[in-house]
Amino acid sequence: MDLIVIMDNHLDIKNVTLDVVLPVYNEEAALPLGVQTLHSFLSTSAYTDWRITIVDNGSTDNTQKVARALVEKYPQVHAIFLTEKGRGRALKAAWLRSDAKVLSYMDIDLSTDLDSLPQMVDAILHQGYDMAVGSRLAAGAKVTRTIRREMISRCYMLLIKSLFRIHFSDAQCGFKALSQGAARALLPHILDNEWFLDTELLITAEKSGFRIKDVPVTWLEDPDSRVAIIQTAWRDLKGLCRLRFGGLAQAARPDSTTLE
Repeated sequence: MDLIVIMDNHLDIKNVTLDVVLPVYNEEAALPLGVQTLHSFLSTSAYTDWRITIVDNGSTDNTQKVARALVEKYPQVHAIFLTEKGRGRALKAAWLRSDAKVLSYMDIDLSTDLDSLPQMVDAILHQGYDMAVGSRLAAGAKVTRTIRREMISRCYMLLIKSLFRIHFSDAQCGFKALSQGAARALLPHILDNEWFLDTELLITAEKSGFRIKDVPVTWLEDPDSRVAIIQTAWRDLKGLCRLRFGGLAQAARPDSTTLE
């Protein structure tokens, strides 16, 4: 079992509207600017009761030290430290412990423009959606990335649609939000603890009747991305086969996820 250490800055930030999770692994260089940029954005947003949660999943560099310093520096920031690696593991640890109405996450490189975040929060708080998904493939999205990454993403979604007949348009964009009720209902059924969690979560949600909104985003590829494309693609394929031929879990949708 993971060793979980939670570091708080002792401010009263319980029962917040929005909890933005930043899963990080060996991100000592990117973490300070990412937190500063996100903190500044949220400080001028419509929601005053928000929290930033850094989740370090087994980093071997100085990420934990940097995270502790950021908790001390910024109001409304706290951190969770795990001993095992895994982006999915980090999200589960943060979301299942959070008391926020809306749970979200984004990649620390902030490749996705933050201006789309209020749309995602509003979809869950006021429009009755269970999840809101940043999409680089939906109409209206503005994306700057290599042709190789674009083709891989489109082929992956074509495969998902052919296997599961789903409607969401982008499984892998690191920019998502869901209601607390949806997280509590769905996450116990999600087996993956790494990159495939996003795909498994979305397929399980749509097939279980949860409402998902695609939000077109502006996205700029990070040239320092830590994603090992070939290895991740192979694990994704194995994950899709597990869901398609091994049985897909059914989660019970909460009666109401309108959170006003």
